[in-house]
Amino acid sequence: MKIIKIFTILILLFFCNTLKADTDTLKNKITKNLRCLICQGQSVYDSDSEFAISLKIVVENKIKEGLSENQIYDFLAAKYGSWILYDPKLNKNTYFLWFLPLLIFLFGGTIILKRINKN
Repeated sequence: MKIIKIFTILILLFFCNTLKADTDTLKNKITKNLRCLICQGQSVYDSDSEFAISLKIVVENKIKEGLSENQIYDFLAAKYGSWILYDPKLNKNTYFLWFLPLLIFLFGGTIILKRINKN
């Protein structure tokens, strides 16, 4: 009976530790994709500004509330605008952002093909 109690306690400790690790991993993943509005070009994960610290706490609280990664991104984008996300979603405001690299690639390829065919 004593062995069963010890085994149960070990299993509970293992699962609690795993849950904490998953929460920290998710928090780190989310904060790496958030832009610090105070710092120039730093993610919230890398920044030590007061804004970044408070945003880390907000993300941690939202994870504890049971919100998914996308729900947290939606909440923060609604509050601070989509500029806070390093990887914004495709919508009418971000078409240019998503398709500009493709257009530049096609335009450059067309110029190269015309120069090759000219010679």
